Amino acid sequence: MKPATLPAAASAASLPMSLSPALGQPWPHESARAQVCGAAPYVDDLPETKGTLYAAPIVSPCAHGLLRGIDAAPALALAGVHGVVLAGDLPGDLWLPTPARDEPIFAHERVQYLGQVLGLVVADSPAQARRAARAVQPDIAPLPAILTLEQALQAQSYVLPPVTLRRGDAAAALAAAPHRLRGRFEVGGQEHFYLEGQIAYALPLEQGQWLVHSSTQHPAEVQHWVAHALGLAQHAVRVECRRMGGGFGGKETQAGQIAVWAALAAHKFGRPVKLRLARREDFLITGKRHPFAYEYEVGFDDTGRIQGLRLQMAANCGFSADLSGPVADRAVFHCDNAYYLSDVEITSLRCKTHTQSHTAFRGFGGPQGMLAIEAILGDIARALGRDALDVRRRNLYDPDPTAGRHTTPYQMAVEDNILPQLLSQLELSAQYRRRQEAILAWNRTQPVLRRGLALTPVKFGISFTATQFNQAGALVHVYTDGSVQVNHGGTEMGQGLHTKVAQIVADALGVPLGRVQVTASDTAKVPNASATAASSGTDLNGRAAQDAARQVRTRLAALVAQLDGCHPEQVRFADGQVHSPTQQRSFTALVQLAYAQRLQLWSDGFYRTPKIHYDKHTLTGRPFYYFAYGAACTEVAIDTLTGESRVLRVDILHDVGRSINPAIDRGQIEGGFVQGMGWLTTEQLVWNDAGALSTCAPSTYKIPAAGDVPAQFHVDLWPEPNREDNVGGSKAVGEPPFMLALSVYEALRNAIAAAPGAAGAAGAEGIAGAAASPFAAQPLRLDAPATPEHILRALGALASD
Repeated sequence: MKPATLPAAASAASLPMSLSPALGQPWPHESARAQVCGAAPYVDDLPETKGTLYAAPIVSPCAHGLLRGIDAAPALALAGVHGVVLAGDLPGDLWLPTPARDEPIFAHERVQYLGQVLGLVVADSPAQARRAARAVQPDIAPLPAILTLEQALQAQSYVLPPVTLRRGDAAAALAAAPHRLRGRFEVGGQEHFYLEGQIAYALPLEQGQWLVHSSTQHPAEVQHWVAHALGLAQHAVRVECRRMGGGFGGKETQAGQIAVWAALAAHKFGRPVKLRLARREDFLITGKRHPFAYEYEVGFDDTGRIQGLRLQMAANCGFSADLSGPVADRAVFHCDNAYYLSDVEITSLRCKTHTQSHTAFRGFGGPQGMLAIEAILGDIARALGRDALDVRRRNLYDPDPTAGRHTTPYQMAVEDNILPQLLSQLELSAQYRRRQEAILAWNRTQPVLRRGLALTPVKFGISFTATQFNQAGALVHVYTDGSVQVNHGGTEMGQGLHTKVAQIVADALGVPLGRVQVTASDTAKVPNASATAASSGTDLNGRAAQDAARQVRTRLAALVAQLDGCHPEQVRFADGQVHSPTQQRSFTALVQLAYAQRLQLWSDGFYRTPKIHYDKHTLTGRPFYYFAYGAACTEVAIDTLTGESRVLRVDILHDVGRSINPAIDRGQIEGGFVQGMGWLTTEQLVWNDAGALSTCAPSTYKIPAAGDVPAQFHVDLWPEPNREDNVGGSKAVGEPPFMLALSVYEALRNAIAAAPGAAGAAGAEGIAGAAASPFAAQPLRLDAPATPEHILRALGALASD
């Protein structure tokens, strides 16, 4: 969707200056033309300084063991090799400055996963460095390794203490419930698979200063970590990132390690060093989405309303804490999804295994939490023989606060609930009831293929749960020719943040979008910036940039009022013109007048999210400023002989508030859904018995491709603006659409339940005749991702019941 006059490949810099308004229009991404033409440089495209060297990681071949020594002689004998960097070469702390202080910069004394970095080889070319790194011979005495969640639970191996959140009396509610179910299942992790791999280019400058080009979502943390590793003050390290070729959370903390390693090599050899991980190295070294294992017991009435729930969620965190604490916390915060849970006990286990340290990934624990409750409600519906949408509706938060069903287990009131109306609208537009009848008829007549349909909602909290991160800064510079430059603390990873911020500033100053340029994220311009994560990039940085632009506009309006004898509030900025009751000037002419009057034409801006508060010890408070909502209706088909599946049709109705850029928002919704679909269907991570990741290349790890996108893919935007005072009335759109893909998982389970011979297993026959036991039949278990093997396993289990 584009304005009729806008060329499809236009960039912001090439837009006609007469087009307006800036907000609410589907402008193309600010780098779209450059990216299509191959003219958008990433870190590996930057011109290299003379004398640049290249590093490659030396990795552990063992999952767990005592590191007795490293023989680098075979590597040092190879052509082009300058040397190695090991733990003994570190000028400062041996540990990364993480809160848990449990992650070494280089492994020393002990290795804790296969692929852990022991050091670096530095050479004249990347190929020489990698060849030499493979020649290094570490001496490791193997120790027993914990490689699975089951082993970690048996050993009570944790990176952080378990956490339990309670409301009401779950045990009593379960005992009193007319019906009960017990179930368990698992969901795997997910590789970020950004197109641009992890990379950093560290350059020593004059007088102990450093410049680091990093593909990172968090330049301030890279600055902190590099300064810490080199034993420097943070002001001596400048980190810059113009753009990333994808991040998805994988470059929030993990990019910091790459930058530290590159900087340490540059420090030792006194020359610039670039470190770019090959795809296989990236798979082996960096963390993934946390795999989860679930056990639950739920009590419910004849209508499917939950009366009591006991849920245990065990997260595979890998060998160190990284971001596992807040990821697991957000899973706790989102295991209610859209539903009121009166009596609930949620236990979160943060398990330590000898694998990569798992980390942030789009949704940040929210998808794992929501999957639990959606699976439970699907099980309840099948047990009762009821339509799952009716059961989900029965459990929704009530928008009426007097009903007493509007408060989350962590004591936050859900004040902006639009899901009852949104679900009703999607039910009609997707023709849910008619299609359910058609699918039932299809499944009665087809001997092999089975179809399933599911409609699931999303309620996702927007803000960092660590309250201090909910702040942002920006700079806006207006030049004497009327052009505008913006710098803010967020980073661009393809999601369109710079485009939206430019739109916000153009709107605030009343200038055409083509007059606004957003520059590279740079710690020398905006300090202490939070990571671009938690879907908050536009909310925080857009508001900070808007604040800066409005300060400049206020000064200009005061000048116009002085010149024209009017009140500043009577001055209007629009379409590149400035209007007072008596005169009209171009924005450029006014800027030149202001410069002649020695008026400040630049400003800094700042924003801190209001209303939020959170006690991390009790897991209570208002951790989120608002909720983003949505729903998806998905139809799938499975082959009961091979286990293969296909997504046939998707209908989405998603809440983005008043959209700043509908084209970018639609792209985020579509991309988030497909990425979530990959997590739940094809993207399977497999570690072998030695702890080696077997799926470490596109040949063995299957992300969704163009052929996997549903042939019918309908996306509509909910028309209501944000009820909270957010920038432009918008809502965050980065992470919430990912959870729309839960409808794929539930549709697959419905198709499996409709398979021949499956009627007796918590499915079509419901719980009739179960009076001898307080529990209904065994719920349908489908471990995710729903690969053909897992689907066949689920079918086999139902057939044997």
